[in-house]
Amino acid sequence: MNEQRTVKVSKYLSKHLRHEPARIGLSLDPNGWVPVDELLRACARHAFPITRGELDHVVATNDKRRFAVEGGRIRANQGHSVTVDLDLPRAEPPAYLYHGTVARVLDAIRTEGLRPMSRHHVHLSADRETAVRVGARRGAPVVLAVDAGAMHRAGHHFHVSANGVWLTDSVPALYLRLRE
Repeated sequence: MNEQRTVKVSKYLSKHLRHEPARIGLSLDPNGWVPVDELLRACARHAFPITRGELDHVVATNDKRRFAVEGGRIRANQGHSVTVDLDLPRAEPPAYLYHGTVARVLDAIRTEGLRPMSRHHVHLSADRETAVRVGARRGAPVVLAVDAGAMHRAGHHFHVSANGVWLTDSVPALYLRLRE
């Protein structure tokens, strides 16, 4: 499978397992899972056939580990805009986590903090390098350090997804520091 096809399949799966399952006739279970065979049939019905081999390749090689396969079912690991309960246990975060963004939204972030926007959680990374890559998807990256230890001590809850993304409901501005 060539790299271009791998990226195309990954984006298609992300769109339909995280944001628009109904668009191709899928119904995710309450925890975001769907039978693999049902997914493959839906993709074929909507003029985007994917083989089981291609699916397995995308799951195994995706650098962000976006998908999980368990038995005969698949789900996105995080980033949903549709309602799902990933059933992730609470986790104690490291002292600092990071969030990648762009300069044009900094004024709003300084006022409102980080909000989940169209997703269910704010996404944070354990390392600055990942935050730089995330921010760079939308322009010149700006990295914010999140005082996750202080948030946790103040009663904020954190979860970590299967692919290592830290999730929290919001990050009040007082816990944010701009990393130069």
